[in-house]
Amino acid sequence: MYQEIIPKLYLIKTGKPSCQSYLIIGNKMNVLIDPGINQNFGILKKDLHDIGIDINSLSMVINTHEHVDHFGANIYLQDKLPIIAHRYAATKIASADDEVLLCRAHGHDPHGYHVHLWLENMNVIDMGNWFLKIFHTPGHTSGSLCIYEPRERILISGDTVFARGTISNISSSGSYGEYINSLARLNTMKIDLLLPGHGKISTNVEEDIEKAIENANHKHEEFLNQNKLPEIQNK
Repeated sequence: MYQEIIPKLYLIKTGKPSCQSYLIIGNKMNVLIDPGINQNFGILKKDLHDIGIDINSLSMVINTHEHVDHFGANIYLQDKLPIIAHRYAATKIASADDEVLLCRAHGHDPHGYHVHLWLENMNVIDMGNWFLKIFHTPGHTSGSLCIYEPRERILISGDTVFARGTISNISSSGSYGEYINSLARLNTMKIDLLLPGHGKISTNVEEDIEKAIENANHKHEEFLNQNKLPEIQNK
């Protein structure tokens, strides 16, 4: 199932347990963001065909982070076009670090994946009529990133933040401190449309990010209280 959100920007839903994918059609290149999990690739391929895009007309795939529900379908694409991700995500994907990738939890082999280009914070992809700025937003995972289009004020957030201030779980490579800092940086940006990796699109972005910061601080306090060391009594 797909939806044209604004001209040349599509949301593609291939169904659980996959994430939501996004397709941006530019006048210089076509970019697919998060192709989703392995077993739903056939649905993704059909939706792309129905939109009028085949695999060979894609220019690159961007992964927002290193969880298999976002990058698993790379296995069918990586021999045909460049796969790009933040360098921390790329390291784990390339080394089959399944403690983070969660491939085996979904019945998949974590080996055999390749990332061609390792991104850094503030890299830019100029698509001509689209201008994508990469923001490293660690917290959910160490290699999480968001993609921002400043002219349209659109943020593709992966699993960093969701509508209604819903927040992510913190993976073994993430941290609440980094997560709260990433949300605070996003809260300084002018964003009119939030496109998350799961769930509903948001147009109340400022309110949602502020709520996410509040929720993350609360979860962090709970985590600290649950893991507090017992006090040592002075003799």
